[in-house]
Amino acid sequence: MTEEGYSLFGIEHDFRGADLWGGDFTKAWFTRAVLVDVRLTGAIFYRADLQSADLTGADLTGADLVRANLDGVALRSARLDSADMTKASLQGVDASGASFRGTRIMGAYLFGVDMRGADLTNAALFQNTFKITVDEATIVQGLTGTAFGPITAFEGGLSRELAGSELEAWIAERGGQVQVIPPKSMPNQPVVSEVVSISRRPSDLAAAGEHRRQERERK
Repeated sequence: MTEEGYSLFGIEHDFRGADLWGGDFTKAWFTRAVLVDVRLTGAIFYRADLQSADLTGADLTGADLVRANLDGVALRSARLDSADMTKASLQGVDASGASFRGTRIMGAYLFGVDMRGADLTNAALFQNTFKITVDEATIVQGLTGTAFGPITAFEGGLSRELAGSELEAWIAERGGQVQVIPPKSMPNQPVVSEVVSISRRPSDLAAAGEHRRQERERK
């Protein structure tokens, strides 16, 4: 596995009982792999594909998950303290009860992530898509940075959507300080006009050219 250019092919493999701490799994394939309760502290998963893998209860403390594909992954009760998840993709992830204490979740894509009961103490965000679900047990003490909302909060048996200043206030009340930034602006109107012009029929363009020629002759 130390051979240059080698990438582990662990698709659908069952790694339960393995101790993989400190392993270098750069660009490895763990799609639909079973990694339940596996020790992965300090492991490197740079650009690795872990889509739909089961990491329930896994220990990923200090792991490198930069640009990793974690879509559909089960992270229930997993430990990701001090991990680096910069620009990772987490879509449709169950991270309920997981620990993200001091985790760098910067420039990451979190869409439809269940973080009920999760611990985000001192985690850092930076322009994250942050469409997550939280509840009274979710800890955001010391959570800092910037993020796009909204989030869904379950409290007292009811759910509500929080965005903008309301989301900022909700986090601040619980000891965090996050700036919620608005969605990126739409393309400028001149770009749209140019596309419309290009999409005209050839006959329309020919007519326009003839009209311009006649105008020049009259001048």
